[in-house]
Amino acid sequence: MKVYHTETLKNEAYGEIASLLRSGGVIAFPTDTAYGLGADPFNDAAIDRVFQIKGRPDTKAILLVVSSVEMAKTVAEPSALFDAVAKRFWPGPLTIILQAVASVPSKLTAGTQTIGVRWPVAEFTTTLVQHLGTPITATSANRSGLPAAITAAEVRAQLDESPDALVDGGELPSRGGSTILDLTTDTPWLLREGPISFESLQQFFEGNIRRQA
Repeated sequence: MKVYHTETLKNEAYGEIASLLRSGGVIAFPTDTAYGLGADPFNDAAIDRVFQIKGRPDTKAILLVVSSVEMAKTVAEPSALFDAVAKRFWPGPLTIILQAVASVPSKLTAGTQTIGVRWPVAEFTTTLVQHLGTPITATSANRSGLPAAITAAEVRAQLDESPDALVDGGELPSRGGSTILDLTTDTPWLLREGPISFESLQQFFEGNIRRQA
């Protein structure tokens, strides 16, 4: 497993990592929440490896990170509220659930035909996605059922040498995952509260939001 450090990454290294992803590789990398597992979402073998590395059941979907609203629309059908929500909360730790476009593999959606997308604040993540030119997966880089990793050492402790590359971005500020908001229903539905609070979303939607019990 090759190790990179975000503070010393140059364009050449970004190119190497993007090439690795294009060839079906899997990386562990820092996001704006926890470390994630990155792979080409349109490479079936790479996605199978993500599930295998995590020990994740295939009944659970895998989210994608993007570097723009326009890129999100290449994998998801925007709802009536999407543009307004994205304008207010992106880039940021908000994963938005939308209907997936037909080209998104069912392995990513776990058969739901919906896909979670996020435009993160994390500079490394957005720069890598821009180099690649397509979204990448960002399911947390930990064994299923164990705490999310906020350091490269924690990634190694859980996943050993399983990823093809590890990008060390130091210690991340929070172990919690992103806020997850479902926009596939008439009324927005908060599935998981994270850095973006229910109260801030409630204010944005003028009270027209429900939350998962």
